[in-house]
Amino acid sequence: MASQHSTVRTFHAEQAIRLARETLDIEAGAVLGLKQHLGQSFADAVEMMLRVRGRVVVMGMGKSGHIGRKIAATLASTGTPALFVHPAEASHGDLGMIKPIDLVLAISNSGESEELTAILPVLKRMGTPLIAMTGKALSTLAHHADIFLDCAVTKEACPLNLAPTASTTAQLALGDALAVALLDARGFKAEDFARSHPGGALGRKLLTHVSDVMRSGDAVPRVPAQASFSELMREMSNKGLGATAIVDDRGQVLGIFTDGDLRRLVEKGIDLRTTVAHQVMHPKPRTIASDALAVEAAELMEQHCITSVLVVDGDGLLCGALNSNDLMRAKVI
Repeated sequence: MASQHSTVRTFHAEQAIRLARETLDIEAGAVLGLKQHLGQSFADAVEMMLRVRGRVVVMGMGKSGHIGRKIAATLASTGTPALFVHPAEASHGDLGMIKPIDLVLAISNSGESEELTAILPVLKRMGTPLIAMTGKALSTLAHHADIFLDCAVTKEACPLNLAPTASTTAQLALGDALAVALLDARGFKAEDFARSHPGGALGRKLLTHVSDVMRSGDAVPRVPAQASFSELMREMSNKGLGATAIVDDRGQVLGIFTDGDLRRLVEKGIDLRTTVAHQVMHPKPRTIASDALAVEAAELMEQHCITSVLVVDGDGLLCGALNSNDLMRAKVI
């Protein structure tokens, strides 16, 4: 019985590397070639997408559809509400997801994908604006579009010039160019990006506040200024922070005593049994506000080579504490 798989020729490493380099050259050339196609139509597309009251609906079949999904995701995460609708599913009910206030970004290298061209008259009757991203200026898709974005490539990286390779790379790059131009026009900032990525590292850094990760209430080590050294050590041991705050009657921070301070006092041979907290504390310690970003606490610790910091409220009273381990557990560092 004959194999259904293509015959595998003898593998040659040099041939594979040569083809890989050629592929990268061709795809890099395809992306750079887009620059000569960029002009007023690109600016018009960005302005139209900025002004749309609804969402940008990205559509595409096959490999262009895969690229379209990524472009929609990039737009959505950078401040432009967007979603992907499969053209074939659109003809069977999903067209109801598209409204006249939306805008359609249709992607097709040939501009003749049947599933896509079939719904173009419906979009036109709905009055939904259409931006076409295609490599064929005379195609059906380009003809129906309000704005045509040329993403033509001279050849595919595929040796047979058949498999979408350079063309899809060009589509992806042009989609990224749209997203970057849009986020700049919207004044989109890192904080905005973090809000749409709360589970990512950037989201944790820009959305997590000290109050979210600090120890509070009875978990915060504190002793009065006249506490004996044994009381001070007991508080440090019980709370497990490696430090304790020394406070006045109001809760104002007077100082801090750390494990490092203990080691230094022992090295000096000081009789600690007769001391009280305010005699051994480090006065006026570094503090941070409870509403500060947790990443600011991390930067404070790194800048001053400390492993813990006391947290104060708006009145400057002790309300919490945290150390580097707390920040690591919260994945801020």
